[in-house]
Amino acid sequence: MKNLIWTGSYTADRNGKGQGIGAITADSEGKLTTVGLAVAANSPSFLALHPSLPVVYAVAEEGKTVQAYGRTRTAELEPLGEPWQAGEAACHVAADPRGRFIIVTCWGDGQVILYELDSDGGITSRTSAEAAVDPHQTAATDEPRPSRAHSSLMLPDGRVLTTDLGHDLVRVWRYKAGEGLQPDHQVVLPRGSGPRHMVRHPRGTVFVDTEYSIEVAAIRAEPQGAFELTAIVPASVNKVFDGDSAAEIALSSDGRFAYVGVRGSNRICVLKVSDEGTALTPLADVPSGGDWPRHHLVRNGWLLVAHEGSNDVVSFRLDPETGLPDGPVGRTEIGSPSMLVAAH
Repeated sequence: MKNLIWTGSYTADRNGKGQGIGAITADSEGKLTTVGLAVAANSPSFLALHPSLPVVYAVAEEGKTVQAYGRTRTAELEPLGEPWQAGEAACHVAADPRGRFIIVTCWGDGQVILYELDSDGGITSRTSAEAAVDPHQTAATDEPRPSRAHSSLMLPDGRVLTTDLGHDLVRVWRYKAGEGLQPDHQVVLPRGSGPRHMVRHPRGTVFVDTEYSIEVAAIRAEPQGAFELTAIVPASVNKVFDGDSAAEIALSSDGRFAYVGVRGSNRICVLKVSDEGTALTPLADVPSGGDWPRHHLVRNGWLLVAHEGSNDVVSFRLDPETGLPDGPVGRTEIGSPSMLVAAH
């Protein structure tokens, strides 16, 4: 089935209306169609694909586990092995581009956990990484802030980045087979910014959206390989409204535009990328077309937005010159969608 998209969701255990991992299709004209339930699961809020096998990984946010699923038919999945224990509020999973491991990050207790994989994509081991230390806590009398690991990003050189929303950190790791993630260095962001998700520009800059301050930070690796914070700009051309929080960040296929979802005021902030991928400028804000845009996907000239609050996915055509969304064009209902990932 062409243009198949897997959908994560929140289910009854998280007061959501989803039933598990769903499937929708998006045609060349932006029409969205709900295919149905791929597999029943409790709050599979974030998904990742094996790079070469028909395997999908999903965290169970309330259940504190991660599960591998094998694709059995066009749009159906079945469990591949047993679920593995994760941490409190496991909220993100990402797969190594070489298929060696997956990484789960946990908002509830700050854990960063690496699971090694076998040749069939099944999980074989679990290793927790070193816990974060808050760089902004300068005295023992300071009120401690909880660690909130939130996402991971695999780099072409084999290193791994993870965000810690609670400690305002981007941590850099190296993978060692059989031993998991080894700390390399870290980048400290402004206190209270809340780094959430990341995307890598083809020229190497990593853009990080900040959930609390509604900004986008740019970090780049210096010639010696260490990342440094090089810029931080507002995500929006407008002010931040009470109750706003940033969600997903994605790039256009040519890397000329970045898109940040903002929950609360329910908008997509469009930023222009310049100077060979090193600079960002807020360009425009566009209504997201629904309530609580938790995640969005940019592909084939289209922007697809998953609205957890209004229980739908909405499509927008992207203008190739301006980068601005035009629409909404298509819409399909789905219970409490939390993320979107295009199937292979």
